[in-house]
Amino acid sequence: MNRRRALLAALAASVLAACAPALRTEAPAPDAARLSLVTLNLYHDRDHWERRRPLVIEGLRALRPDVVALQEVLQHDTLRNQAEDIGEALGYSVFFVSTDPKGQAHRYGNALLTRLPVLARSQRRLEPLDDTRTVAHLRVQAGGRALDVFNTHLHWTDEGGAIRARQLQDVLAHVRAEAGDGPSVIAGDFNAEADAPELAALREAGYVDVLAAADPAAAAKTTLNPHYFEHGRRIDHVFARGAGLRARSAQRVLDRPGADGAWPSDHFGVRAEFELGPAP
Repeated sequence: MNRRRALLAALAASVLAACAPALRTEAPAPDAARLSLVTLNLYHDRDHWERRRPLVIEGLRALRPDVVALQEVLQHDTLRNQAEDIGEALGYSVFFVSTDPKGQAHRYGNALLTRLPVLARSQRRLEPLDDTRTVAHLRVQAGGRALDVFNTHLHWTDEGGAIRARQLQDVLAHVRAEAGDGPSVIAGDFNAEADAPELAALREAGYVDVLAAADPAAAAKTTLNPHYFEHGRRIDHVFARGAGLRARSAQRVLDRPGADGAWPSDHFGVRAEFELGPAP
């Protein structure tokens, strides 16, 4: 398995070099913009949200990402929409997407938060409709460049690979419709490892597993918090492609408990930082 992961990391790095010239660690070009993103499954309000909430907010405040992709966002009669709550605390705009109708007290879904100017936004419900899955999209401006960011949460069961593959086809159709050929990032909880057969369409479309390309050792670690899960897997991902888009670094984040033993979530987050060069 370690040899397989090493080969996959090498392949990811070579694809990244082809589609975005190369993963680099030197200083950015003078006219390049920088953008950072964090993806995190919030675990909705389970396991004492009132204790986990400050860990999420303060952790994100310390990381200062330009964009935050959240999954398992919840609101109900006694719980303010978690994305709106976090966004207000951080001073970010919030785009929340749910299959639950607007105006309903109980709503559950995904959200994109950003401190950058928003140029466009869109959403799509994924097939099969009874699985209540969505993709959220923002086009943001970083410096003089635009970048399309998509956030999704795919089907969760171990035997549901075919469902995830179908949902991913819907995600990629939405990317084609909304982002075209420009640089784009797809983040979220895919409920599958990056090399899983159901995620093959991402690789075929030229998307690179940024964490594997940036840090193969980190990519071998779980994003499922062992405090909650007996078996670890890396199922939370940031994938990227596009001319002029360079992934500079990536790491697992929000992976430490607070002083009282509470954890931010049952998942760990992933942070990726990009450089956006001049448009071709």
